[in-house]
Amino acid sequence: MSHSPRFDVFSLGEVLLRMDPGEGRVRTSRTFTAWEGGGEYNVARGLRRCFGLRTGILTGFADNEIGRLLEDLILQGGVDASLVKWVPYDGMGKRVRNPINFTERGFGVRGAKGSVDRGHSAASQLKPGDFDWDELFGQSGARWLHTGGIFAGLSESTAALTIEACQAAKRHGLTVSYDLNYRPSLWQERGGFAGAQALNRQLAPYIDVMIGVLSDTPPSAGAPIEGS
Repeated sequence: MSHSPRFDVFSLGEVLLRMDPGEGRVRTSRTFTAWEGGGEYNVARGLRRCFGLRTGILTGFADNEIGRLLEDLILQGGVDASLVKWVPYDGMGKRVRNPINFTERGFGVRGAKGSVDRGHSAASQLKPGDFDWDELFGQSGARWLHTGGIFAGLSESTAALTIEACQAAKRHGLTVSYDLNYRPSLWQERGGFAGAQALNRQLAPYIDVMIGVLSDTPPSAGAPIEGS
């Protein structure tokens, strides 16, 4: 790529509609504030809002009013949404849906609590070939690709897409970051921790910045690392 890149950072990940009950509990609240959020997406939004970087999200939405609300929230956050893969909605969410996350705030000794409804989401059905990496990384251009273990953990196809994206990014000279972000609930039917660790080891050769916690037990990237 000889020209100036169009984007500073692409994030590859699922974006959920986050329903915030304010200071109340989900089970007793009657009003919620709608936000957008997702482990990988939040990086793009933060870099745009805090540092003014040109960021874009690579994700999928069911093409209904919830999907369009998510698109509008993304645009309000300053993140480019032109590369969203829109999937026709079946009218009831049997084949494809948009994910929702009800999140309670933590207070004092009470931790934050989330109730996630993300089965059959459009993003979880993304697969290799859904994005033209040569166009995105070569013609349009970007400096950095960020993705992570939440998106890779959604399904076998998102894991394969993550590998494809990281390989393509390295081929085009991008810096690649990956947040391990191991979530047991995402891997309970796909080999658990061992399955996540095996995928992370496949990805490691293509990752420049791998984000994790040294005190994690078990370590999702490999052997235990002593740290202070």
